[in-house]
Amino acid sequence: MLAKVTGCAVIGLTGERVSIEVDIASGLPAFHIVGLPDTAVTEAKERVRSAIRNAGAEFPQKRITVNMAPADLRKEGAGYDLPIAIGILIASGQLPEQRVAETIYLGELALDGSLRHVQGALPVAAAATAMGFTRLVLPMVDAPEAALIDEVEVLGVESIRDLIEDARGVQSLTPFDRSTSPPAEPVIPWTVTDFSDVRGQEHVKRGLEVAAAGGHNLLMAGPPGAGKTLLARSIPSILPPLGNHEALDVTKIYSVSGTLREGVALIRQRPFRAPHHTTSNVALVGGGSVPRPGEISLAHNGVLLLDETAEFARHVLNALRQPLEEGTIRIARAAHTAVFPARFMLVAAMNPCPCGFQGDERRACRCTPQAIDRYRGRLSGPLRKRIDLGVWVPAVPFAALTEAAPGESSARVRQRVRTARDRQSARHGPATASPTNPRLEGLALARHCFLDPSGVLDAASRRLHLSARSCHQLLRVALTIASSKTRNGSASSIWLRRRSFVWRQGERPAGKT
Repeated sequence: MLAKVTGCAVIGLTGERVSIEVDIASGLPAFHIVGLPDTAVTEAKERVRSAIRNAGAEFPQKRITVNMAPADLRKEGAGYDLPIAIGILIASGQLPEQRVAETIYLGELALDGSLRHVQGALPVAAAATAMGFTRLVLPMVDAPEAALIDEVEVLGVESIRDLIEDARGVQSLTPFDRSTSPPAEPVIPWTVTDFSDVRGQEHVKRGLEVAAAGGHNLLMAGPPGAGKTLLARSIPSILPPLGNHEALDVTKIYSVSGTLREGVALIRQRPFRAPHHTTSNVALVGGGSVPRPGEISLAHNGVLLLDETAEFARHVLNALRQPLEEGTIRIARAAHTAVFPARFMLVAAMNPCPCGFQGDERRACRCTPQAIDRYRGRLSGPLRKRIDLGVWVPAVPFAALTEAAPGESSARVRQRVRTARDRQSARHGPATASPTNPRLEGLALARHCFLDPSGVLDAASRRLHLSARSCHQLLRVALTIASSKTRNGSASSIWLRRRSFVWRQGERPAGKT
């Protein structure tokens, strides 16, 4: 007999239909799986055989052939266990073909027939709707995640025995009740650092606020111990929670990567990723024989902190140039190409020189000009030009550390950031998902910036030899500052000079300019 069941392969963040054909014929007992399976799929033979027997059904002692189409798409992972088992039970006459044509099956089988957690439940549910399927059967532990897609009926099962008893009329399966789904991940800062815990550095805090309000890339430089890392790790505390569309995108990424925390159906807080400076190129941008998202995709709609930026390998940093420009990363392999979103806010923190004390009023720099050039050269010019803001972080005087009065809290700053983002959303229109000023290009930017051709920007571009990209970056930052209300209503005190601070002259910015 022949049975046809549908599974789903996840490529990037999208699902592709996989037709699983099971043929049972007379002959010596054998079990073959064809259709370009990987090792995990090939080993499904033993899991499926034991699971069917221990679930109270009969495993046919005949020649079983399982074909997984399309044959040129590599099948990976243990999520095909359940559709293979259902196909065998239907082909052997132990289960009816009721509603099989409109159902996608997904799940890994244990030897006792129970279903284990699988990665990618949310992308599979979204793909099921796009492909016209109305039902999705998967492990109960993954049902809350799949139930985020309202258009598909989700059936969560604990064991393959539940499906067998449902077919025999012993018990009936009911769709997952979305009202019982666990709440979304609580909106709490990733760190306990609050802006009020940071003493001094008021102009740096203002720079972080502007960067957070517009999602601008930021570079902080200063001597060791000035608080660059502490300030960077406080950024999540001033970011607003994710919107519905953003939350679904982020949850899909974490679902595919297998990093979605147990019991969390939807991620609401913005991601914050801080990879070590020894991180490889693949770990940062994603890849592998089976393309998986890297740190830049895990930071989508959130913050990517590169602490000690100059210690990263130059080729690793240069891999960020295309994602920073396009907001996606395309990983090409011989069989297929995976596309992951990667629109993040880059926060880079580094010392101004190898010893760290150039421009420090307390200690003299002992580095040679050649050593300084090599050190800063790891951050290439094209990458620096994709960073919108630069902030000098000076050493904090002892008097500031002993101040009794706390600074402004993150809650108040977060409210201003939310207001600025709401203004940007109203400006760009509700059709855009999480619109921020760095996404404005061409005519869209020109509609919101009316400049005098002979004005200040024209003079600055001539004197500093600014490129078109640099001029547009300045306009976007200006729009963000206009959208964000300062604490005292005065002009912003952030230092917005383009290029690479004033390092080329060996100077340090004097105060707030």
